[in-house]
Amino acid sequence: MATVELTKENFDSTVSENGFVLIDFWAAWCGPCRQFAPVFEKASEDNPDIVFAKVDTEAQPELAAAFEIRSIPTLMVIRDQVAVYAQPGALPAPMLADVIGQARELDMAAIKAKIAEQQAGGDGAPEA
Repeated sequence: MATVELTKENFDSTVSENGFVLIDFWAAWCGPCRQFAPVFEKASEDNPDIVFAKVDTEAQPELAAAFEIRSIPTLMVIRDQVAVYAQPGALPAPMLADVIGQARELDMAAIKAKIAEQQAGGDGAPEA
């Protein structure tokens, strides 16, 4: 599957309509981004059930700012509309495969329950 170019116009629909999205935040001038691109593309071919998307941080500064991207490339994994992983750096293929495998194994019901618990009760600190 080819990668999808994410923009501020299609970001929300892409994430909400797909249960598993990998996002590569990159820029054309970034050497490590260019090195990571074929690894990301190959992983997209090996995992056709996952949406692989790219955000050009130069063309989409609002998205980069919204996710507080400070270093590129940054890989983000979104499962069921929850960002479960975000890490800067160009990953070699075996490490990217490992990240994908770990993300596949996540118990999203448990993660969503934990998020709901944190939102309902604050951060767990006693009220002042």
